[in-house]
Amino acid sequence: MEWLIETGLTGYPEAVARMEARADAIARGEADELIWLVEHPPLYTAGTSADSKDLLAADRFPVYESKRGGQYTYHGPGQRVVYVMLDLNRRGRDVRCFVRQLERWVIETLDQFNLRGEIRQGRVGVWIARPDKPALPDGSMREDKIAAIGIRLRKWVSFHGISINVEPELEHFGGIVPCGISGHGVTSLVDLGLPVTMDDLDVALRASFDTVFGDAAKGPACTD
Repeated sequence: MEWLIETGLTGYPEAVARMEARADAIARGEADELIWLVEHPPLYTAGTSADSKDLLAADRFPVYESKRGGQYTYHGPGQRVVYVMLDLNRRGRDVRCFVRQLERWVIETLDQFNLRGEIRQGRVGVWIARPDKPALPDGSMREDKIAAIGIRLRKWVSFHGISINVEPELEHFGGIVPCGISGHGVTSLVDLGLPVTMDDLDVALRASFDTVFGDAAKGPACTD
C-alpha cells in the first residue's frame, strides 16, 4: 500500500489520467494499491447519474464529465480529495461492502475530531445534523453534507473515491445542486468551528484506514 500526498493544486484531467493508469497497473499486478490525497482548483464534476438541471451555473467553473458514480459535485481548494485505488480482487468483490467501508472510513476519521458523521438512506455521502439551524419546511432537522463519495471500478480495481470539506469556499457549492439533493446544505470542519488543518485531516485518515479496511489478505470486513 502506498500513500501519496500531492502538494499544490492538481488539475482534474491530469488526476483522472493518473488514476486510470495506476488502476490498470494494479490490475496487471505491476503496482501497489494507492491512496492519493489531492486538492483541485475550483471545478464541478458530473457523475454518471448527473441531471443537467442540477448544474445551476455552467459558466462559473470548469465542468468535467466523470465516469464515477453519482451526480454533480464541487471540488476546490480547502477540500481534501482522496483517490482510492484498491484491488477488490484481493479485498472481496463486494461493491456494497466497499462503499460502506468508505462511509465508515469518513465517519471514523471525523470521530477523531469529536464530530458525529452519519449516513442517510437515499442520500449518498456523510452528513452532520444541524439542530442549531432552522428546521426544514416539513419540520425535519436540517442536515449538512460534509463528505461526498463516488467511485468507479475497472477489473475490480477502484478509483475516484471520497472528498471531505476542511475549509473550502462553501459558496462555490451554490453553482450546483450537490448530488441532486435539495433542501439540505453543505458544511466543513472549519464551518463547524473546528480548527482543523489539511495536515490534521490527513493524519486522521491514515490512522483510521487500517481500522476500517483491515488486512487485504483477509478480505472485506463487512457485516449486515
